Amino acid sequence: MSTPARISLIVGVVVEVSAKIAAWVDLSRRPAEKVRGPKWAWALAQLINGLGPAAYWSLGRK
Repeated sequence: MSTPARISLIVGVVVEVSAKIAAWVDLSRRPAEKVRGPKWAWALAQLINGLGPAAYWSLGRK
């Protein structure tokens, strides 16, 4: 793998992991009445690469 490809991969992984951690932290601290739907479902949704955190930030929070 070329150096630019490695750098792109590493940046992508760091962004993905950071987004998941931020979403999980926010979800754990946010009261259930300020979350659309069950919190456990949003926690599971974080496992979907790329879409889980984006969906939570755009749709899951009231």
